[in-house]
Amino acid sequence: MGFDRISHDPAVMGGKPIIRGMRVTVGMVLSELGAGSTIEQVLEEFPYLEREDILQAIRYGAWLAQETVIDLTDA
Repeated sequence: MGFDRISHDPAVMGGKPIIRGMRVTVGMVLSELGAGSTIEQVLEEFPYLEREDILQAIRYGAWLAQETVIDLTDA
């Protein structure tokens, strides 16, 4: 699975995964969706994003969750 819209740059947003080189992290998008915003609402809040950016952020988050073991006992 490729993520051509997701990149990492240590000089941008602390190296967090970002969308198309912009100062918008995957986490920002997923947080909005997790808080109940629709894709359309996220697009309104970040008008420079495209629908495919958001869909790929969701796929990236799902892939990362499958690939990473996170200890939630102290959460």
